[in-house]
Amino acid sequence: MTYYEDFSPGSNRLPPRSWVRSSAPVLSLNGDWKFKLWPHADAPLEDPAEWDTLPVPSHWVLHGDGRYGRPIYTNIKYPFPVDPPYVPDENPTGDHFRTFTLPDWGIDRFVLRFDGVESTFKVWVNGTEVGVGKGSRLATEFDVTDLLAPGENTLLVRVHQWSAATYLEDQDQWWLPGIFRDVTLLGRPSKRIDDVWLQASFTDGHGVVTPEVSGSFPITLSVPELDVSVTWQSPSEVAPLEVGSVEPWSAESPRLYDCSVASAGESVHLRLGFRTVRIDGDQFLVNERKVMFYGVNRHETHPVLGRVFDLDHARRDLLLMKQHNINAIRTSHYPPDPRVLELCDELGLWVMLECDLETHGFEFDPSITDNPSEDVRWREQFLDRMERTVERDKNHPSIVIWSLGNECATGRNMAAMAQWTHERDPGRPVHFERDHASAYTDMHSRMYATLSELAVIATTGNASEGNLRPEEAVRQRNRPFVHCEYGHAMGNGPGSLADYQAVYEQYPRLHGGFIWEWRDHGILTKTADGTPFYAYGGDFGEVVHDGNFVMDGMVLPDGTPSPGLAEYAAVIAPIVFGDEPGTLRSRYHSIDTAAVQFTWRREDDGVEVGRGELEVFPVPAGESGRFELPPEALDVAASGETWLTLEAVSGHVVGSRQYQLSSRPSVSLVRAKGLGGAVFDPRTGSLLRIGNVEITGPRLELYRAPTDNDIRAGGWMWHERGLDRLEHRVRDILIGDDSITVSMRVAAATAARCVEVTYHWFGVEDGVALRVDAVPSQGWDCTWPRLGVRFELPSVEEASWFGTGPLESYSDSSTAAQVGRFTSSVDDLNVVYSKPQETGHRPQLRSLELDGRLRIDTVPDRTGHRPGFSLSRHTPQQIAAAAHPYELPSSDRVYLFVDNAQHGLGSAACGPDVLPQHANWPAAHTFTLLFRA
Repeated sequence: MTYYEDFSPGSNRLPPRSWVRSSAPVLSLNGDWKFKLWPHADAPLEDPAEWDTLPVPSHWVLHGDGRYGRPIYTNIKYPFPVDPPYVPDENPTGDHFRTFTLPDWGIDRFVLRFDGVESTFKVWVNGTEVGVGKGSRLATEFDVTDLLAPGENTLLVRVHQWSAATYLEDQDQWWLPGIFRDVTLLGRPSKRIDDVWLQASFTDGHGVVTPEVSGSFPITLSVPELDVSVTWQSPSEVAPLEVGSVEPWSAESPRLYDCSVASAGESVHLRLGFRTVRIDGDQFLVNERKVMFYGVNRHETHPVLGRVFDLDHARRDLLLMKQHNINAIRTSHYPPDPRVLELCDELGLWVMLECDLETHGFEFDPSITDNPSEDVRWREQFLDRMERTVERDKNHPSIVIWSLGNECATGRNMAAMAQWTHERDPGRPVHFERDHASAYTDMHSRMYATLSELAVIATTGNASEGNLRPEEAVRQRNRPFVHCEYGHAMGNGPGSLADYQAVYEQYPRLHGGFIWEWRDHGILTKTADGTPFYAYGGDFGEVVHDGNFVMDGMVLPDGTPSPGLAEYAAVIAPIVFGDEPGTLRSRYHSIDTAAVQFTWRREDDGVEVGRGELEVFPVPAGESGRFELPPEALDVAASGETWLTLEAVSGHVVGSRQYQLSSRPSVSLVRAKGLGGAVFDPRTGSLLRIGNVEITGPRLELYRAPTDNDIRAGGWMWHERGLDRLEHRVRDILIGDDSITVSMRVAAATAARCVEVTYHWFGVEDGVALRVDAVPSQGWDCTWPRLGVRFELPSVEEASWFGTGPLESYSDSSTAAQVGRFTSSVDDLNVVYSKPQETGHRPQLRSLELDGRLRIDTVPDRTGHRPGFSLSRHTPQQIAAAAHPYELPSSDRVYLFVDNAQHGLGSAACGPDVLPQHANWPAAHTFTLLFRA
């Protein structure tokens, strides 16, 4: 059996150890390497003189304009026959070669370190084989001391894209082979620190450091800020150290203390964060307070570099999380570059650190057996992966949970990983979602549970795996629950985040969860004519792929936050203003509100008429408070709408709420002679223009370009029922001097079901009004994406409106929306999702102005409901037909949609569909619009 197809975890590797900043000398071997790609794994070793040049770190498929192959995207399926541990003979294999000059460091040993190589690799130094590395997202070290020589040395690394290890690395992401993390030569002094682990616990205001140190004694531990310095002459002297009063570390107050551990020849630097993690019954506690995870799943992804680490890019992403009230990361589904964890320590994020392990493809086909999780032949490799995960990152205070992996079947190998982890680190609980009975892990976890399932989980036990034995159900009920994936953020969505948050807060056992996921994985590429776009599955000619399922983040590939992220930030905001103005509740875990600035703003009909600061006495973490509002904040306009907006800011918005203090009086449309300058087609009754503004319509529209959630929730029925190809037949036209009434029947070919529509135009003071009456026939058996009318205009550049904004919102994604006056270019009204789809709806419109030339007002119904609007340069049919933004046709027209109802968003791309209260089922609708030139 070949080394890349055997069950071993590698060969000749050094034991795993902590990643720390060290004073010992380091030579980076990053840079330009010689490179040759072979189509098979058993290629000869060749003189590299004529090879190409490739940067390291990199993925070879992202270089060479296709000469080195292309990226492949699959979610679950392996991109080759499932025949473990074997892989195809067609196995792209990249040879990487470079030379380097051996530094004159005067040290004892040399260690060659690889921080990330996909997949299995073999190393030669000066022509002599060193060893084999496996575990793509895990660090591998080799002792190369005896193979190096003074002067120039050679390094050859052969990387196989496919290997037995690939069966354990079936994460939902691009397959991107190569040396994608740092390669370094480390100098190891004779008097060195071999490994260090400082567990910094916090109890009743005091800190204790429990050290584990190996190396050359004497060894000194120093924490200058705490006036701590202790020297151990031998390992037997190493013991827990009480350090007195300390400030605790938390995601909200990430207090760190600089620390050094030094021997005679090496000093390593660490940053201590004092915190204690424990589970008490069904409560997950840090520093004795329950943690609610307002989290995201985070892959390592960059639109140009792939999984190659970029520090500035990572810092921007983590800061963006903090600015949107996110407090936790699940490192899906492998350890990230260690510098990410340094940032989490520094910025403050709870981390569930996940092992580099997923075997999801074994579940794709029922004929596939021998899942590695239960197969003892894989045991050593499973354990090795967990050991390397824990040992590398054990010093980080941000890590509060170890996760065994993702979407692997439960089995004896998973249990062995958990047992090892519990023994190695009793101070952190162990997570694995597929351990449905909590047989060997410490918390109950699920993916994409519905709201009703969550209620059952929170009260009586496990909602979906109802085959638990009684004793298992009891054990499960006494575990904290964490939703490791929910709210699938693919395209326009997810919906119902506020509904989920309400359930989390209703039941003490629930501890929140992690949105799937943080960022779209789009790869920046170009069409044949040079047009840039973000590619997804299938765009590189893959035979097997999963399309745009890899574009499922709250941040678009170019780093633009989506409206879904704004919605999440509002839903999970730390400060919650109460239903009664002057009350609030804190969701903070460990800090009070002393650093929060509170303000009020009052607007009459969207125009600001007053603002000021509020005095709010500090509210402790997790508690409620009251505050006084000045009388002028509660004044009410003589006429029109009055809105009070309260806002809490601590570097960014941490809480906001609007209160409607008064509403507009009911609208009475005063009829007038004429039709307000409107001109109609006498044959069809269609509007042609108002004044000198060309505008045609209305046209009933039931269709929207399906969102990713729509497609996977039965949106195919919209096509099957013909909602995208409605035909319109005029049944009657009544033309008078001051009114026009057009009756139409709207239906799709092959169907009898229809919508009877009446457009009633009549003159009013300063304009013309339109009342739309739409009545569905019997026989409808699917939701309507929308119920509205469409108008067509020449190119419009700017829209100003009084209504909800500033971003798009829908019935189940509206927490972030506020009522006000907003202005935007037409193009900026819509989100450029990597796969075009419905975007731009803004409900509850009061008035809309287009380029200052045309004004449209809405009339509320008896409940106060008003239609919403969207503007697009394309029809829904054109948008639905495009797989990428560049495929949309050029347009010199703008389409205005006024929708009395829109279907919700849901999360059905991978999760629950739209909730019933947000679904748009066929019904009779009436709404009225007023047009003025």
